[in-house]
Amino acid sequence: MLNAVGREIPDEILEQTGKEPFQGNHYKDGVPFTKSGPTIIPVMNNEHSKLVKDLHEALVKCGAHDGMTISFHHHFRDGDLVVCMVMEEIHRMGLKNITICASSLGKAHNALVPMIEDGTITNIESSGVRGNIGKAISEGKLQGLAVMRSHGGRVRAIVTGETHVDIAFIGAPTCDDYGNCRGVGGKTDCGVLSYSYVDGNHADKCVAITDCLVPYPNYPPHISQTKIDYVCVVDAIGDPSKIATGAAKPTTDQRKLLMAEYCTQVVANTPYFKDGFSYQTGVGGASIASTISLTKIMEERGIKMGFGVGGLTKPMCDLLDNGLVRVLLDTQDFDLDAIKNVKNPNHHRISAGAYANPLNKGAFVNKLDYVILASLEVDIHFNCNVVVGSDGYITGAQGGHPDTAQGAKCTIVICPLLQGRIPAICTDVTTVTTPGESIDVVVTDYGVAVNPKRQDLLEALQKADCVPLKTIEELRDIAYSIVGEPQPVQFADRVVGIIEARDGTIMDVVRQVKPFAFKEN
Repeated sequence: MLNAVGREIPDEILEQTGKEPFQGNHYKDGVPFTKSGPTIIPVMNNEHSKLVKDLHEALVKCGAHDGMTISFHHHFRDGDLVVCMVMEEIHRMGLKNITICASSLGKAHNALVPMIEDGTITNIESSGVRGNIGKAISEGKLQGLAVMRSHGGRVRAIVTGETHVDIAFIGAPTCDDYGNCRGVGGKTDCGVLSYSYVDGNHADKCVAITDCLVPYPNYPPHISQTKIDYVCVVDAIGDPSKIATGAAKPTTDQRKLLMAEYCTQVVANTPYFKDGFSYQTGVGGASIASTISLTKIMEERGIKMGFGVGGLTKPMCDLLDNGLVRVLLDTQDFDLDAIKNVKNPNHHRISAGAYANPLNKGAFVNKLDYVILASLEVDIHFNCNVVVGSDGYITGAQGGHPDTAQGAKCTIVICPLLQGRIPAICTDVTTVTTPGESIDVVVTDYGVAVNPKRQDLLEALQKADCVPLKTIEELRDIAYSIVGEPQPVQFADRVVGIIEARDGTIMDVVRQVKPFAFKEN
Protein backbone atom coordinates (compact mmCIF):
# COMPACT_ATOMS: atom_id res chain seq x y z
CA MET A 1 0.00 0.00 0.00
CA LEU A 2 1.37 3.43 -0.96
CA ASN A 3 1.34 6.06 1.78
CA ALA A 4 1.19 9.85 1.51
CA VAL A 5 4.88 10.16 0.58
CA GLY A 6 4.61 7.47 -2.08
CA ARG A 7 6.32 4.72 -0.12
CA GLU A 8 5.02 1.19 -0.36
CA ILE A 9 4.31 -0.31 3.06
CA PRO A 10 4.05 -4.12 2.86
CA ASP A 11 0.74 -5.60 4.00
CA GLU A 12 2.55 -8.04 6.27
CA ILE A 13 4.18 -5.14 8.15
CA LEU A 14 0.82 -3.42 8.59
CA GLU A 15 -0.61 -6.68 9.93
CA GLN A 16 2.40 -7.39 12.16
CA THR A 17 2.43 -3.93 13.74
CA GLY A 18 -1.28 -3.11 13.62
CA LYS A 19 -0.38 0.27 12.18
CA GLU A 20 -1.63 2.37 9.29
CA PRO A 21 0.41 3.91 6.48
CA PHE A 22 1.32 7.59 6.87
CA GLN A 23 -1.55 9.69 5.55
CA GLY A 24 -0.24 13.23 6.04
CA ASN A 25 0.88 15.42 8.91
CA HIS A 26 -2.61 16.25 10.13
CA TYR A 27 -4.30 12.88 9.75
CA LYS A 28 -4.83 12.41 13.49
CA ASP A 29 -5.42 16.02 14.48
CA GLY A 30 -8.22 16.18 17.05
CA VAL A 31 -8.49 12.40 17.51
CA PRO A 32 -8.88 11.69 21.26
CA PHE A 33 -6.92 9.02 23.10
CA THR A 34 -6.65 7.63 26.64
CA LYS A 35 -3.38 7.84 28.55
CA SER A 36 -1.78 4.66 29.81
CA GLY A 37 -0.52 4.43 33.38
CA PRO A 38 1.99 2.21 35.18
CA THR A 39 1.30 -0.50 37.71
CA ILE A 40 2.22 1.12 41.04
CA ILE A 41 2.98 -0.59 44.33
CA PRO A 42 2.77 2.18 46.95
CA VAL A 43 5.34 2.60 49.72
CA MET A 44 3.90 3.58 53.11
CA ASN A 45 6.65 2.15 55.33
CA ASN A 46 8.99 4.77 56.78
CA GLU A 47 11.70 2.13 57.19
CA HIS A 48 11.64 1.11 53.52
CA SER A 49 15.02 1.44 51.78
CA LYS A 50 15.32 1.96 48.04
CA LEU A 51 19.08 1.36 48.00
CA VAL A 52 20.24 -1.87 46.37
CA LYS A 53 23.77 -3.24 46.49
CA ASP A 54 24.10 -3.75 42.73
CA LEU A 55 22.25 -4.00 39.42
CA HIS A 56 21.59 -7.70 39.89
CA GLU A 57 19.60 -7.02 43.03
CA ALA A 58 17.74 -4.20 41.30
CA LEU A 59 16.78 -6.47 38.40
CA VAL A 60 15.63 -9.25 40.72
CA LYS A 61 13.54 -6.89 42.86
CA CYS A 62 12.00 -5.38 39.71
CA GLY A 63 10.97 -8.84 38.52
CA ALA A 64 13.18 -8.91 35.42
CA HIS A 65 12.03 -11.60 33.01
CA ASP A 66 12.27 -12.91 29.47
CA GLY A 67 10.39 -10.76 26.95
CA MET A 68 10.42 -7.58 29.03
CA THR A 69 10.79 -4.03 27.71
CA ILE A 70 13.41 -1.84 29.33
CA SER A 71 14.18 1.82 28.67
CA PHE A 72 17.12 4.23 28.77
CA HIS A 73 17.92 7.87 28.06
CA HIS A 74 20.87 9.10 25.97
CA HIS A 75 21.84 12.38 27.64
CA PHE A 76 25.43 11.07 27.99
CA ARG A 77 25.60 10.45 24.22
CA ASP A 78 28.90 8.79 23.24
CA GLY A 79 29.98 8.84 26.89
CA ASP A 80 27.11 6.65 28.11
CA LEU A 81 27.98 3.64 30.30
CA VAL A 82 24.53 2.79 31.69
CA VAL A 83 23.01 0.86 28.78
CA CYS A 84 25.88 -1.60 28.41
CA MET A 85 26.23 -1.93 32.19
CA VAL A 86 22.59 -2.98 32.56
CA MET A 87 22.56 -5.22 29.50
CA GLU A 88 25.71 -7.04 30.59
CA GLU A 89 23.99 -7.99 33.85
CA ILE A 90 20.84 -9.06 32.00
CA HIS A 91 23.03 -11.18 29.73
CA ARG A 92 24.73 -12.79 32.73
CA MET A 93 21.30 -13.63 34.12
CA GLY A 94 20.50 -15.48 30.89
CA LEU A 95 17.40 -13.43 30.08
CA LYS A 96 16.23 -13.44 26.46
CA ASN A 97 13.89 -11.68 24.04
CA ILE A 98 14.49 -8.22 25.51
CA THR A 99 13.09 -5.09 23.88
CA ILE A 100 15.19 -1.96 24.36
CA CYS A 101 13.24 1.29 24.24
CA ALA A 102 15.91 3.99 24.23
CA SER A 103 15.68 7.67 23.37
CA SER A 104 18.70 6.92 21.14
CA LEU A 105 21.53 4.41 20.73
CA GLY A 106 25.02 5.09 19.43
CA LYS A 107 28.64 4.03 19.25
CA ALA A 108 28.85 3.82 23.03
CA HIS A 109 26.62 0.78 22.79
CA ASN A 110 28.57 -1.32 20.27
CA ALA A 111 28.95 -4.01 22.96
CA LEU A 112 25.25 -4.86 22.49
CA VAL A 113 25.84 -6.44 19.07
CA PRO A 114 26.70 -9.93 20.44
CA MET A 115 23.52 -9.74 22.53
CA ILE A 116 21.56 -9.02 19.36
CA GLU A 117 23.20 -11.97 17.65
CA ASP A 118 22.45 -14.44 20.47
CA GLY A 119 18.82 -13.38 20.99
CA THR A 120 19.23 -11.54 24.28
CA ILE A 121 17.95 -8.43 22.48
CA THR A 122 15.30 -9.12 19.85
CA ASN A 123 13.59 -5.74 19.36
CA ILE A 124 14.82 -2.15 19.47
CA GLU A 125 12.76 1.04 19.72
CA SER A 126 14.78 4.23 19.39
CA SER A 127 14.99 7.51 17.53
CA GLY A 128 17.72 5.77 15.56
CA VAL A 129 21.00 3.96 15.94
CA ARG A 130 24.59 4.70 15.05
CA GLY A 131 27.69 2.55 15.04
CA ASN A 132 27.79 -1.23 14.96
CA ILE A 133 24.20 -1.64 16.16
CA GLY A 134 22.94 0.07 13.01
CA LYS A 135 25.18 -2.19 10.94
CA ALA A 136 23.88 -5.30 12.72
CA ILE A 137 20.24 -4.32 12.18
CA SER A 138 20.86 -3.49 8.53
CA GLU A 139 22.42 -6.90 8.01
CA GLY A 140 19.38 -8.67 9.49
CA LYS A 141 20.90 -9.79 12.79
CA LEU A 142 18.04 -8.43 14.93
CA GLN A 143 15.35 -11.10 15.15
CA GLY A 144 12.49 -8.63 15.47
CA LEU A 145 12.00 -5.08 14.23
CA ALA A 146 13.84 -1.84 14.84
CA VAL A 147 11.16 0.81 15.34
CA MET A 148 12.54 4.31 14.84
CA ARG A 149 10.54 7.20 16.25
CA SER A 150 11.06 10.90 16.73
CA HIS A 151 11.56 12.18 20.26
CA GLY A 152 7.92 13.27 20.33
CA GLY A 153 6.87 9.97 18.80
CA ARG A 154 8.62 8.02 21.56
CA VAL A 155 6.68 9.92 24.20
CA ARG A 156 3.45 9.34 22.27
CA ALA A 157 4.08 5.59 22.10
CA ILE A 158 4.75 5.30 25.85
CA VAL A 159 1.93 7.62 26.94
CA THR A 160 -0.66 5.77 24.85
CA GLY A 161 0.52 2.36 26.04
CA GLU A 162 1.64 1.25 22.60
CA THR A 163 5.02 0.70 24.27
CA HIS A 164 4.75 -0.56 27.83
CA VAL A 165 8.01 -0.19 29.74
CA ASP A 166 8.56 -2.84 32.42
CA ILE A 167 11.73 -1.33 33.88
CA ALA A 168 13.21 2.12 33.20
CA PHE A 169 16.87 2.75 34.00
CA ILE A 170 17.67 6.40 34.61
CA GLY A 171 21.30 7.46 34.70
CA ALA A 172 21.32 10.20 37.35
CA PRO A 173 24.38 12.46 37.82
CA THR A 174 23.19 13.00 41.40
CA CYS A 175 20.63 11.11 43.43
CA ASP A 176 19.71 10.69 47.08
CA ASP A 177 18.86 7.41 48.80
CA TYR A 178 15.15 7.90 48.16
CA GLY A 179 15.40 8.53 44.42
CA ASN A 180 15.41 12.29 43.83
CA CYS A 181 17.44 12.60 40.61
CA ARG A 182 19.18 15.63 39.15
CA GLY A 183 21.19 16.09 35.97
CA VAL A 184 23.74 18.30 37.72
CA GLY A 185 25.86 18.42 40.86
CA GLY A 186 28.00 15.33 40.38
CA LYS A 187 31.07 14.16 38.49
CA THR A 188 29.06 13.05 35.44
CA ASP A 189 26.74 15.99 34.82
CA CYS A 190 24.55 15.90 31.70
CA GLY A 191 22.46 18.99 32.50
CA VAL A 192 18.92 17.71 32.11
CA LEU A 193 17.02 14.41 32.21
CA SER A 194 14.25 15.41 29.82
CA TYR A 195 13.95 12.11 27.94
CA SER A 196 13.35 10.22 31.18
CA TYR A 197 10.29 12.16 32.37
CA VAL A 198 7.95 9.93 30.39
CA ASP A 199 9.73 6.79 31.62
CA GLY A 200 9.38 7.94 35.22
CA ASN A 201 5.67 8.58 34.72
CA HIS A 202 4.75 5.42 32.83
CA ALA A 203 7.22 2.59 33.51
CA ASP A 204 6.11 -0.09 35.98
CA LYS A 205 9.50 0.04 37.74
CA CYS A 206 12.17 2.75 37.71
CA VAL A 207 15.77 2.29 38.78
CA ALA A 208 17.98 5.33 39.33
CA ILE A 209 21.63 4.55 38.63
CA THR A 210 24.07 7.10 40.00
CA ASP A 211 27.78 7.58 40.66
CA CYS A 212 27.15 10.40 43.10
CA LEU A 213 24.89 9.66 46.07
CA VAL A 214 24.08 12.93 47.85
CA PRO A 215 22.32 13.75 51.14
CA TYR A 216 18.53 13.70 51.18
CA PRO A 217 16.69 15.62 49.82
CA ASN A 218 18.36 16.23 46.44
CA TYR A 219 16.18 19.23 45.61
CA PRO A 220 14.75 20.46 43.38
CA PRO A 221 14.61 17.07 41.61
CA HIS A 222 14.44 16.58 37.87
CA ILE A 223 12.94 13.13 38.44
CA SER A 224 11.08 12.84 41.75
CA GLN A 225 11.41 10.19 44.45
CA THR A 226 7.73 9.44 43.81
CA LYS A 227 8.72 7.83 40.48
CA ILE A 228 11.73 5.79 41.62
CA ASP A 229 11.59 2.24 43.00
CA TYR A 230 15.28 1.55 43.58
CA VAL A 231 18.59 3.40 43.70
CA CYS A 232 21.82 1.73 42.62
CA VAL A 233 25.22 3.34 43.17
CA VAL A 234 27.98 2.45 40.70
CA ASP A 235 31.51 3.68 40.01
CA ALA A 236 30.68 5.64 36.85
CA ILE A 237 27.56 6.23 34.72
CA GLY A 238 29.25 8.09 31.89
CA ASP A 239 32.06 10.23 30.52
CA PRO A 240 30.93 13.86 30.14
CA SER A 241 33.88 14.65 27.85
CA LYS A 242 32.23 12.52 25.18
CA ILE A 243 28.91 14.35 25.23
CA ALA A 244 30.16 16.90 22.67
CA THR A 245 31.30 14.52 19.94
CA GLY A 246 30.87 14.18 16.21
CA ALA A 247 28.39 16.64 14.78
CA ALA A 248 27.93 18.60 18.00
CA LYS A 249 30.99 20.78 17.49
CA PRO A 250 31.66 24.14 15.78
CA THR A 251 33.09 23.94 12.26
CA THR A 252 35.91 25.58 10.34
CA ASP A 253 34.90 23.89 7.07
CA GLN A 254 34.48 26.63 4.46
CA ARG A 255 31.63 24.83 2.70
CA LYS A 256 29.68 24.55 5.94
CA LEU A 257 30.40 28.17 6.77
CA LEU A 258 29.03 29.19 3.35
CA MET A 259 25.84 27.23 4.00
CA ALA A 260 25.61 28.82 7.43
CA GLU A 261 25.77 32.28 5.85
CA TYR A 262 23.05 31.37 3.33
CA CYS A 263 20.93 30.04 6.20
CA THR A 264 21.41 33.23 8.20
CA GLN A 265 20.35 35.33 5.24
CA VAL A 266 17.22 33.20 4.78
CA VAL A 267 16.25 33.75 8.42
CA ALA A 268 17.07 37.45 8.40
CA ASN A 269 15.05 38.13 5.24
CA THR A 270 11.85 36.20 5.93
CA PRO A 271 8.78 37.57 7.74
CA TYR A 272 9.16 35.90 11.12
CA PHE A 273 12.52 37.52 11.90
CA LYS A 274 11.41 40.23 14.26
CA ASP A 275 11.74 41.04 17.93
CA GLY A 276 10.55 38.11 20.02
CA PHE A 277 11.03 35.42 17.34
CA SER A 278 11.51 31.80 18.41
CA TYR A 279 14.28 29.56 17.14
CA GLN A 280 15.83 26.12 17.27
CA THR A 281 18.94 24.86 15.59
CA GLY A 282 20.42 21.40 15.21
CA VAL A 283 23.89 20.32 16.31
CA GLY A 284 25.59 20.05 12.92
CA GLY A 285 28.58 22.29 12.29
CA ALA A 286 26.73 24.46 9.76
CA SER A 287 23.73 24.81 12.06
CA ILE A 288 25.90 25.91 14.97
CA ALA A 289 27.74 28.35 12.70
CA SER A 290 24.44 29.83 11.51
CA THR A 291 23.51 30.63 15.11
CA ILE A 292 26.81 32.45 15.59
CA SER A 293 26.38 34.51 12.40
CA LEU A 294 22.73 35.26 13.17
CA THR A 295 23.83 36.81 16.47
CA LYS A 296 25.64 39.59 14.59
CA ILE A 297 22.51 40.53 12.63
CA MET A 298 20.39 40.48 15.79
CA GLU A 299 22.79 42.92 17.41
CA GLU A 300 22.85 45.16 14.33
CA ARG A 301 19.06 45.32 14.10
CA GLY A 302 18.34 45.44 17.81
CA ILE A 303 16.34 42.21 17.64
CA LYS A 304 16.09 39.79 20.56
CA MET A 305 14.88 36.23 20.52
CA GLY A 306 11.82 35.38 22.59
CA PHE A 307 12.85 31.80 23.28
CA GLY A 308 15.19 29.12 22.05
CA VAL A 309 14.26 25.48 22.50
CA GLY A 310 15.52 21.93 22.05
CA GLY A 311 18.99 20.50 22.34
CA LEU A 312 21.31 23.33 23.32
CA THR A 313 24.90 24.26 22.52
CA LYS A 314 27.29 26.99 23.65
CA PRO A 315 26.24 29.51 20.94
CA MET A 316 22.60 29.36 22.08
CA CYS A 317 23.65 29.72 25.72
CA ASP A 318 25.86 32.68 24.79
CA LEU A 319 22.73 34.39 23.46
CA LEU A 320 21.15 34.01 26.88
CA ASP A 321 24.23 35.23 28.75
CA ASN A 322 24.46 38.26 26.45
CA GLY A 323 20.79 39.20 26.85
CA LEU A 324 19.84 38.34 23.25
CA VAL A 325 17.26 35.70 24.17
CA ARG A 326 14.67 35.89 26.94
CA VAL A 327 14.55 32.20 27.92
CA LEU A 328 15.99 28.85 26.84
CA LEU A 329 13.85 25.71 27.04
CA ASP A 330 16.18 22.74 27.36
CA THR A 331 15.62 19.11 26.38
CA GLN A 332 19.27 18.09 25.96
CA ASP A 333 22.71 19.60 26.39
CA PHE A 334 25.15 18.91 23.59
CA ASP A 335 28.31 20.31 25.12
CA LEU A 336 29.81 21.04 28.52
CA ASP A 337 29.18 24.77 28.22
CA ALA A 338 25.45 24.14 27.83
CA ILE A 339 25.52 21.85 30.87
CA LYS A 340 27.18 24.57 32.95
CA ASN A 341 24.67 27.14 31.70
CA VAL A 342 21.76 25.21 33.27
CA LYS A 343 22.38 27.24 36.43
CA ASN A 344 21.14 30.41 34.65
CA PRO A 345 17.67 31.16 36.09
CA ASN A 346 16.30 31.75 32.57
CA HIS A 347 17.57 28.38 31.34
CA HIS A 348 14.62 26.04 31.93
CA ARG A 349 14.35 22.28 31.76
CA ILE A 350 11.37 20.84 29.86
CA SER A 351 10.32 17.27 29.25
CA ALA A 352 10.53 15.63 25.84
CA GLY A 353 6.74 15.37 25.97
CA ALA A 354 6.23 19.09 26.53
CA TYR A 355 8.74 19.68 23.77
CA ALA A 356 7.37 17.49 21.01
CA ASN A 357 4.65 14.95 21.88
CA PRO A 358 2.06 15.36 19.08
CA LEU A 359 -0.72 14.00 21.30
CA ASN A 360 -0.75 16.61 24.03
CA LYS A 361 -2.64 19.90 24.20
CA GLY A 362 0.17 21.87 22.61
CA ALA A 363 3.90 21.09 22.35
CA PHE A 364 6.62 23.76 22.31
CA VAL A 365 7.54 22.84 18.73
CA ASN A 366 4.19 24.32 17.63
CA LYS A 367 5.37 27.74 18.81
CA LEU A 368 8.58 27.76 16.78
CA ASP A 369 9.12 30.42 14.13
CA TYR A 370 12.34 28.91 12.76
CA VAL A 371 14.04 25.56 13.02
CA ILE A 372 17.39 24.82 11.37
CA LEU A 373 17.95 21.13 10.64
CA ALA A 374 20.46 18.92 8.84
CA SER A 375 19.79 15.95 6.57
CA LEU A 376 21.65 13.08 4.93
CA GLU A 377 19.51 13.42 1.79
CA VAL A 378 16.75 15.63 0.43
CA ASP A 379 14.77 14.70 -2.67
CA ILE A 380 12.92 16.77 -5.26
CA HIS A 381 9.72 16.32 -3.23
CA PHE A 382 11.51 17.92 -0.24
CA ASN A 383 11.36 14.62 1.69
CA CYS A 384 14.30 14.22 4.08
CA ASN A 385 16.29 11.20 5.17
CA VAL A 386 18.25 11.39 8.43
CA VAL A 387 18.48 7.69 9.34
CA VAL A 388 19.68 5.49 6.45
CA GLY A 389 22.93 6.17 4.62
CA SER A 390 23.23 6.14 0.85
CA ASP A 391 24.72 2.65 1.18
CA GLY A 392 21.56 1.35 2.85
CA TYR A 393 23.01 1.06 6.35
CA ILE A 394 21.26 2.60 9.34
CA THR A 395 23.56 5.36 10.50
CA GLY A 396 21.51 8.14 12.09
CA ALA A 397 18.55 9.13 14.20
CA GLN A 398 15.31 11.04 13.73
CA GLY A 399 15.68 12.90 17.02
CA GLY A 400 13.39 15.92 16.95
CA HIS A 401 13.67 16.34 13.16
CA PRO A 402 10.08 15.41 12.20
CA ASP A 403 8.64 17.09 15.31
CA THR A 404 10.21 20.49 14.80
CA ALA A 405 9.88 20.37 11.01
CA GLN A 406 6.12 20.00 11.31
CA GLY A 407 5.75 22.47 14.15
CA ALA A 408 7.82 25.43 12.95
CA LYS A 409 6.50 28.22 10.73
CA CYS A 410 9.71 28.13 8.70
CA THR A 411 11.66 24.88 8.52
CA ILE A 412 15.12 25.23 6.98
CA VAL A 413 17.19 22.17 6.11
CA ILE A 414 20.94 22.57 5.61
CA CYS A 415 22.34 19.88 3.33
CA PRO A 416 25.49 19.94 1.17
CA LEU A 417 24.94 19.20 -2.50
CA LEU A 418 27.30 16.23 -2.25
CA GLN A 419 28.14 13.95 0.65
CA GLY A 420 31.57 12.84 -0.52
CA ARG A 421 30.88 11.57 -4.03
CA ILE A 422 27.20 10.90 -3.35
CA PRO A 423 24.47 13.40 -4.35
CA ALA A 424 22.65 14.51 -1.22
CA ILE A 425 20.03 16.30 -3.34
CA CYS A 426 18.43 13.52 -5.35
CA THR A 427 15.30 12.33 -7.13
CA ASP A 428 14.18 10.09 -4.27
CA VAL A 429 15.73 9.70 -0.84
CA THR A 430 16.79 6.24 0.27
CA THR A 431 14.34 6.35 3.18
CA VAL A 432 11.80 9.01 4.09
CA THR A 433 12.02 10.14 7.71
CA THR A 434 10.51 13.64 7.44
CA PRO A 435 7.84 14.36 4.80
CA GLY A 436 8.33 17.13 2.27
CA GLU A 437 5.15 18.86 3.39
CA SER A 438 7.05 19.84 6.56
CA ILE A 439 10.06 21.37 4.77
CA ASP A 440 10.05 24.99 3.60
CA VAL A 441 13.61 25.82 2.53
CA VAL A 442 16.66 23.73 1.58
CA VAL A 443 20.07 25.40 1.89
CA THR A 444 23.05 23.91 0.04
CA ASP A 445 26.52 25.12 -0.86
CA TYR A 446 25.33 25.56 -4.45
CA GLY A 447 22.18 27.53 -3.75
CA VAL A 448 18.89 27.70 -1.89
CA ALA A 449 15.61 26.02 -2.89
CA VAL A 450 12.22 27.07 -1.53
CA ASN A 451 9.32 24.62 -1.43
CA PRO A 452 6.85 25.84 -4.10
CA LYS A 453 4.03 25.73 -1.54
CA ARG A 454 5.78 28.59 0.28
CA GLN A 455 5.46 31.35 -2.30
CA ASP A 456 5.50 33.90 0.53
CA LEU A 457 9.01 32.89 1.53
CA LEU A 458 10.15 32.71 -2.09
CA GLU A 459 8.91 36.23 -2.78
CA ALA A 460 10.62 37.57 0.34
CA LEU A 461 13.96 36.06 -0.66
CA GLN A 462 13.62 37.21 -4.26
CA LYS A 463 12.98 40.74 -3.06
CA ALA A 464 15.96 40.65 -0.69
CA ASP A 465 18.25 39.15 -3.37
CA CYS A 466 20.37 37.77 -0.54
CA VAL A 467 20.99 34.15 -1.61
CA PRO A 468 21.38 32.28 -4.93
CA LEU A 469 17.90 30.82 -5.49
CA LYS A 470 17.48 27.55 -7.38
CA THR A 471 14.69 25.07 -7.79
CA ILE A 472 15.19 21.78 -6.01
CA GLU A 473 15.32 20.09 -9.42
CA GLU A 474 18.11 22.43 -10.51
CA LEU A 475 20.11 21.52 -7.42
CA ARG A 476 19.63 17.83 -8.10
CA ASP A 477 20.71 18.29 -11.73
CA ILE A 478 23.87 20.13 -10.65
CA ALA A 479 24.70 17.27 -8.28
CA TYR A 480 24.13 14.65 -10.98
CA SER A 481 26.19 16.64 -13.49
CA ILE A 482 29.17 16.54 -11.12
CA VAL A 483 29.16 12.91 -10.02
CA GLY A 484 26.49 11.22 -12.13
CA GLU A 485 23.17 9.74 -11.12
CA PRO A 486 23.74 7.06 -8.49
CA GLN A 487 22.37 3.58 -8.78
CA PRO A 488 19.66 2.83 -6.22
CA VAL A 489 20.70 0.85 -3.17
CA GLN A 490 20.03 -2.86 -3.55
CA PHE A 491 18.03 -4.25 -0.64
CA ALA A 492 16.87 -7.76 0.20
CA ASP A 493 13.17 -8.44 0.74
CA ARG A 494 13.18 -8.65 4.53
CA VAL A 495 12.03 -5.58 6.44
CA VAL A 496 14.36 -5.00 9.40
CA GLY A 497 12.95 -1.69 10.62
CA ILE A 498 10.18 0.83 10.28
CA ILE A 499 10.25 4.60 10.31
CA GLU A 500 7.29 5.85 12.28
CA ALA A 501 5.68 9.19 11.65
CA ARG A 502 5.02 11.33 14.71
CA ASP A 503 1.44 10.05 14.93
CA GLY A 504 2.45 6.38 14.91
CA THR A 505 1.62 5.65 11.28
CA ILE A 506 4.35 4.18 9.06
CA MET A 507 6.40 6.67 7.07
CA ASP A 508 8.71 4.09 5.48
CA VAL A 509 10.32 0.73 6.00
CA VAL A 510 14.00 -0.18 6.15
CA ARG A 511 15.00 -3.36 4.39
CA GLN A 512 17.97 -5.60 4.96
CA VAL A 513 20.97 -4.80 2.80
CA LYS A 514 21.86 -7.52 0.32
CA PRO A 515 24.62 -9.88 1.54
CA PHE A 516 27.12 -8.80 -1.13
CA ALA A 517 26.84 -5.24 0.19
CA PHE A 518 27.93 -6.19 3.72
CA LYS A 519 30.84 -4.17 5.04
CA GLU A 520 33.91 -5.80 6.53
CA ASN A 521 34.16 -5.74 10.31
